[in-house]
Amino acid sequence: MKKKRAYVYTRVSTSMQIDGYSLDAQEERIKQYAKAYDIEIVDVYKDAGKSGTSIIGRNNFITMLDDIK
Repeated sequence: MKKKRAYVYTRVSTSMQIDGYSLDAQEERIKQYAKAYDIEIVDVYKDAGKSGTSIIGRNNFITMLDDIK
């Protein structure tokens, strides 16, 4: 059976979250999940201080989508 692969994307919208642990905590939790289910993480993308209401300005999200293609 072929191993599953995943791209990791983390995002926070406020400067308070940027200064805290949120991006690192998101990434660590995703990596734990991937390890538990034998999923290979291809790459990690992060957008700090970006709203989730639109993809405009979320450059790393757009890069990830392009890489997936």
